[in-house]
Amino acid sequence: MSAVLTLTLNPAIDQTVILERLVPGSVHRARAVRSHAGGKGVNVAACLADWGLPVAAAGLLGADNAAPFAQLFAAKGIADLCIRVPGETRTNLKLLEAGGGDTTDINLPGLRASPDLLADAEAALFDRVEAGTLAVLAGSLPGDLPPETYRDLTRRLKARGARAVLDASGSALAAALEAPAEVLPFAIKPNRHELEEWAGRPLPALGDVLAAARALHGRGIPVVAVSLGAEGALFVAEAGAVHARPPATRVASTVGAGDALVAGLVAGLHEGLALEDIARRALAFAAGKLAREGASLPPRAEVEAIAATVRVEPLP
Repeated sequence: MSAVLTLTLNPAIDQTVILERLVPGSVHRARAVRSHAGGKGVNVAACLADWGLPVAAAGLLGADNAAPFAQLFAAKGIADLCIRVPGETRTNLKLLEAGGGDTTDINLPGLRASPDLLADAEAALFDRVEAGTLAVLAGSLPGDLPPETYRDLTRRLKARGARAVLDASGSALAAALEAPAEVLPFAIKPNRHELEEWAGRPLPALGDVLAAARALHGRGIPVVAVSLGAEGALFVAEAGAVHARPPATRVASTVGAGDALVAGLVAGLHEGLALEDIARRALAFAAGKLAREGASLPPRAEVEAIAATVRVEPLP
């Protein structure tokens, strides 16, 4: 049985175009082009498999270009629970500036997902769910699925005794966070902008972010992690609140760094680590991913070495 399940309903093949510098309105000559099977849940699964956790990936894949995903799953030993549907999985463009590591994303529309296809994907997921399972619901929803999709999935997961970890944005996140306490996820990982959208106001200072995260925790979400980019991440749980800062890191690509942070969070939750150690693990996953392209972590010993350099400060 898999230790962790992930669900990606709107996956993508991430095509990274490497430029010296992006100048809008100009003609560019690419230095290189690379493609990786992606999507938030797929990236989380890949990082967890690199760490050594048994993981299964569920979701929807276009049958016409599913090969990159099948190859990724086979190479990393990820159980493939994805439903193949007619058509192609979307391709997302990532314009990576080699000089500074900044990335401009161009996300294309995804596959259409009927209620029947959603039911098939959910059935594949729930076939593996048992009490204590960590189930990661990640990424955007296909445009024809209602915003309440993740909320409804969380309700069903909690009824089975599973722990839902949600990494979403926009209306899907809003619908999940508006749910009654008994239907809220076990853990969430918004970034600062997504937290500001929920709070309905700017959160310029760390104290503002902390107050909003504590408000969500107080509503009934046991673990709230807020990614802050170069400032690291903030974590709130029953044990308190901490701010974790990453070490100086050579940036090869920022693509998937937030997904790696989610994977580190999930790995820490799976092992039952203390909050400070969960924070170190999450930041180490993200920092390790920043130094690489594609959904992969460095070797385990290297990630552990990074974790030892992560600064974690308790917050009042």
